[in-house]
Formats: sequence, C-alpha cells, structure tokens
Amino acid sequence: MDLLATALPALNEAFALILQPQQIMFLLAGVLLGLSVGVFPGLGGIAGLSLVLPFVFGMDSVSGLALMVGLVAVIPTSDTFASVLMGIPGSSASQATVLDGFPMAKKGQAARALSAAFISSLFGGLLGASVLTFFILIARPIVLAFGLPEMLMITVLGLSMVAILAGRLPLKGVAAAGLGLMVGTIGEGDAGGSLRMATYDVPYITDGLKLVIVGLGIFAVPEIISLLRQDRAIAKDAQLGAGWYDGIRDWARNIFLSIRCSIIGVLVGVIPGLGGSVVDWIAYGHTVQTAKDKSQFGKGDVRGVIGPESSNNAKEGGGLVPTLIFGIPGSGSMAVFIGGMALLGYDAGPQLITNNLDITYTIVWSLALANVFGAGLCILLSGGIARLTTIRFTLLAPFLFMMISFAAFQSGQSLGDLVALFCVGVLGILMRRFDWSRPAFLIGFVLSTQAENYSFQAYQIASSRFRKGTFEGLEYIFTPIVLVLLVITALSIYYGIKQAKQIMPEGDVPTGAKRAPLVFLIAVSAYFLVSFFQATTISMVTDKLFPMTISFVAVVCCLLLLIRMIRSPETDAVFADREAEGEDADAPHGLWATLGWFALLLVLSALLGFILALAIFFALFLRLRAGLEWSRIALLSGAGIAFLCFLAGTLNRDFPPGLLQSVVELPWPLG
Repeated sequence: MDLLATALPALNEAFALILQPQQIMFLLAGVLLGLSVGVFPGLGGIAGLSLVLPFVFGMDSVSGLALMVGLVAVIPTSDTFASVLMGIPGSSASQATVLDGFPMAKKGQAARALSAAFISSLFGGLLGASVLTFFILIARPIVLAFGLPEMLMITVLGLSMVAILAGRLPLKGVAAAGLGLMVGTIGEGDAGGSLRMATYDVPYITDGLKLVIVGLGIFAVPEIISLLRQDRAIAKDAQLGAGWYDGIRDWARNIFLSIRCSIIGVLVGVIPGLGGSVVDWIAYGHTVQTAKDKSQFGKGDVRGVIGPESSNNAKEGGGLVPTLIFGIPGSGSMAVFIGGMALLGYDAGPQLITNNLDITYTIVWSLALANVFGAGLCILLSGGIARLTTIRFTLLAPFLFMMISFAAFQSGQSLGDLVALFCVGVLGILMRRFDWSRPAFLIGFVLSTQAENYSFQAYQIASSRFRKGTFEGLEYIFTPIVLVLLVITALSIYYGIKQAKQIMPEGDVPTGAKRAPLVFLIAVSAYFLVSFFQATTISMVTDKLFPMTISFVAVVCCLLLLIRMIRSPETDAVFADREAEGEDADAPHGLWATLGWFALLLVLSALLGFILALAIFFALFLRLRAGLEWSRIALLSGAGIAFLCFLAGTLNRDFPPGLLQSVVELPWPLG
C-alpha cells in the first residue's frame, strides 16, 4: 500500500504531462522518425537517437523525452519489415522473426505475417510498460541480485536455444554455434588484449567483426542471391495473400503465447546488455517447445512470428529498469538515451526515482503510447508495403545491394566493412547450401563476448572464494537464481534435442553427392584446428582459455560428423546440399555468377567511391540482368541514388570512398 501511495501522485502527474497536445505531437514526430530509420537494416536506435540529440539540446524536458522515447520505442516494431519481406534481420532483436516470417512472405502471406508481428509488438510493448509501472519500485533488489554467475547462466540459457534450432543433426547445430563463438573472438581479447586469429598488419580485423555486418552477411546476402537466381517475385505465386485482419486473428488465437513471451521479454530485458541480443531466441525456443504441432516451424508458422515479436518490444520496457534505476544502459541505444537525458537536465540513476518519479513514469507511459502509435501506423501500412513481395525480385535486388552495403559501412566507416560483408556473405551462402544452422551461428556470435567475459570473471571470483573455503565458493556459484536458470537450461537442451528433428529452421534441404558437403566440413574443421593451435600460443590465460575450449569441442563435433559421413550413404541428412535438387539446383542463374554482381559493386566502390560505383552498377545490372530500356534505367537509378543521398544527408552519414577520392578531391556525395 505504501508503494502504491507513493506511485499514484507520480502516475497522475505523468498522465497529465504526456496527454498535452504538444507532447503528443513530439511523440508522434519521434514515432515517425523511428519508423523511417527502423525499416533500414543496420541503422537502428543508435543511429536514430544520434540524429535527434542535436535537436534535443535546449528543448523542453518532457518534449525532448517524448521525441526520444517515441523514436526508440518503435524501432523493434518497424525493423520487422526487413525481416519478413526480405529475410534480412532489421536489428539484433528481430533475428528470430526471419525464421518463419520470411517463409510466410515467400508463400504470399507477407501482410498476414506483418500484421501478426505488429499486433504482437503492440501487446508486448503495452504489457512491458504496464509491468514496468509497478515493477520500477521493487526492481532495485531484483536487479542487484544478478551477479556474474547469474549473468553467465542467462548467457548459457541463450546458447541453449541452439538445441531447438539445430535441425536434423544436433552435431551440426553445435558446430555452427561453435563457429559463431569463434568468429566472435576474432581480434583483441577483452581481458588481456592478445590478438586472436588477427594481425596488426590488418588493423580492421583487430577490432573484430561487428554484429551488423555478420547479421547482414549471414542472412541478407544468401537470401538476396538465392531469390535473384530464381528471377521471380519473393512470393512464389506473386500474390499478396491473406491480409492484415488474418494476422490479427492469428494473434488472438495465440494470445496466451503472446503473454508468456512478453513476460519473458520484460524479465530478460531487465538484465543490462543481454536483452536485445538473446530475448528473441529465448522466446522463439519457448514458442517451439510449447507447441503441439512443430512441423511448420522454419517453413512459415505464424507462431514463430508472434512469440519473438511479443518479446522484443516488451524487452524495451524491461531495458528501462537498469537504465533509469541505476544509470546502467541496457543496450547501445539506451546508452545514447542516457546522454539525451543528461542534455535535458536529468541524470539516470537512483536519484531520478527518488526526486523525479513523475518524469520516470512519463518515460514509461510515453513508451506505451508510442507503441500504440507505431503499431497502428505499421498495421495500416503493412498491406501496401507487403506488395513489394509481388514485384519481380530482379528489380529490387540492386537497391537491396545498395542498402546493405551502405548499412554495413556505417558500422566502422571503412572499406574493410564491405570486404567483411562479402566474406561473411560467402560463409552464409555455404552454410545455407549445406544446411548448417545460420541461427545457431548467429546466437554463438552474438553471445561470444558475454560468454567469455562472464565465464572468466565468475571463474576468478569463484576461485578466490574456494581458497577461503569450499562452502563459500559453492555458495557464490550456486545461488537460488543460478539453480533455477540451470534447471530451465537443462530442460531447454533436453526438449530441444528431442524435438529438433521436427523443426528445420533452414527448411527442407535435399541430400546430394558426398564431395561438396565433405569439403565444407573439412574447411570448417581446419579453421577450428588453426584457431585451437593459435590460441595455445597466446601467453595470457585470460585470452586463450575460451577459444581453446570452444575450438576443441567444435573439432570433436566435426570429427563425429566426419565419421558419420564415412559410414553413411549419400541419402543421409549429413550430406544436405541445396544444389543437389530443388529450386536452387533448377535456378536459371548460377550461384557464383549471381554473387559476382555483388562483388562487382564492391570492386567499383573500392576504385571509384560508392556513388559513382552505384551509377555504373545500376546501369550494367538493370540493362544486362533485368533487361530494361535506358529511360527506365535512368529513372530507377536516379531515384535510388537520390534517396540514398537524402538519407545519408539527413542522418549525417558518409559513403565508402575509393582510390579515386584519395587522388582527386570531389564534392559530396562523390567525395
């Protein structure tokens, strides 16, 4: 009762503040800006908030907060467009949506998938804000209860989702996750600064690979190349299919799933640094494990959209708990949000809850209202935007190549970003071809840094406690929260392995001749072996232990797969190969010839700079590949380049330079 008496006046004041016409106007402006930024893969909340920070300075405090909250609230909603329509994860929070959302678009059910996603996002955002309203007063002891052992177990729980996404061969799933973990360790070690699978002669690689590049390379490039080879629309029958009303009915039929996944989103979002990267995988795993009929997951099951989308918006509410209560950013966008609050005269932390509880609740309920505005706009737009799936993909592909290259370049502002995107794209193509779980790889990559840091720090502290006494060491490790998470993780792995054969996140892949899958397995095994022996040469124990352990386990998995290959016929699932038969094998255009178009864009960019390269690329592609007349080529090319220049100018972003720019000084956007 005391807590309620404390909160009621602040809630009333917050309602009075956010319902003023001026604040609603700024909230709507933030929502519209967030929707505009969120539809482009790789930009996300950090880019959007960075854009508005210069305008926030000097604004009325509540108006500035409304603008920022409106923007950050709807990005997990609008990033669904890319995930469903193109198979490109709009952000780290929408990776799992790709698994069933994109297959639905291929079936001509894009509008249904989008509307189900948006109504789930709306519900998750509202539930997150509702829970946060009462949770914010009691959250302090809960958040403080999560130490290193608990954070490590949450990371392990996220990695346990590999079991449900492993497909027909759990060993392949584990090896794919191991590959993601090892790719995540490339560069300088966080603890000791030792170089792992990198050299100072190539400065780019010492910083490791960025999530934007890996996400685009693993998912976007393979899907764009695959669709481009077919020379047809994304939807196979070029029909829009079921509309937004059907998606809302799907959500209503699965409302209890949406409630459970929203609660998961809030709880995981409370933990700083983990929410955005793991919550959608946990929600997807829960969705699959609790479903009676699992046969359609990975092939276009609407429940595979509803679960992750409910959780990733609810996560935003949870992420505000450590941000507002402790001043600890729950994600990169929350770090920028804290900076924006400082510009408005508020310091995130305990003093905000103590002295400005009304402002705290203004932020919370602005988040709820922004979700209503954002989801409503997206549902209204979903039918029209879904029509993109009925357009011949050859006309869309050059613009997608343009967008993913531009997005990848923003991660490091280096030509190395484009080279890395191409290399990871080739890996993604091969993993897709031979049925190595790309979701498992991405889970491993996303969680590699947390897994390494938390495990070593927990080990160091536990060792010091054990030296004082065995009981004290065990008491530190096996806390009640750790034990609960341990049981959940064990059950997740058990049921995941048991049910994985019914779920094929990469679809039904045919089997073929032994040679190609064997060569790829040998190449992956060689990478693990080189990683292991390179790690043994590192002097710092802090930097060698994790890659040695992961690469050793992965080599054992690869060895077991190799034994199975030797002993099994060509029809065994271990010899999965999309080029054996089916739509990939029958595609009118070759795999590597199609990839050559993307390589051409990158080579031209390295020589002439991005804008000049785009002009030449568009002309060649649309003429030779799409067969358009020159008037349409000029119109489409001009529109695409003008739009990109407008976007870059608005967001204050640069384009990849080439050798030409180092010799000749050219005006923007050519220079």
